[in-house]
Amino acid sequence: MAETETSIVEAGKVSQWLTQNGFEHEALAADNLGVEILKVDREFLIPMSTALYAYGFNYMQCQCAYDQGPGEDLVSVYHLAKLTDNASHPEEVRVKVFIPREDPRVPSVYWIWKAADFQERESYDMYGIVYEGHPNLKRILMNEDWIGWPLRKDYISPDFYELQDAY
Repeated sequence: MAETETSIVEAGKVSQWLTQNGFEHEALAADNLGVEILKVDREFLIPMSTALYAYGFNYMQCQCAYDQGPGEDLVSVYHLAKLTDNASHPEEVRVKVFIPREDPRVPSVYWIWKAADFQERESYDMYGIVYEGHPNLKRILMNEDWIGWPLRKDYISPDFYELQDAY
């Protein structure tokens, strides 16, 4: 029987700074480009995001979500960058919040990074993650009366046929 290996992830520069300043998180393995990935509980997302903004991460490049599989967590992902004048390679960090699918709520970071506006709405529309505190959380891609969350891996397509326009 093979032993399970547990890999030790070395904390990066941002993770070390957060730890020194008392922000609870877990350092995950960096991606293939060396971008630090941090896991944070949803109740600590706003304090940690505020700290990251104060640290210099003034731009949210991307907010997205994904489903780990039926019965598994949903994940809200934030890719942040430090933009400065004449920066050819800005410092980057990725923050992940693992959310139980039975209670898919997480605070909105809209009030820290305005770029979260449409991106959080899209994650809500496709995965059903409720971004609490978002000023206009409503469907952006699907009809308002659409039932379900189309990108969840346990989603069952409704049984209907669309009417085609005749030209």
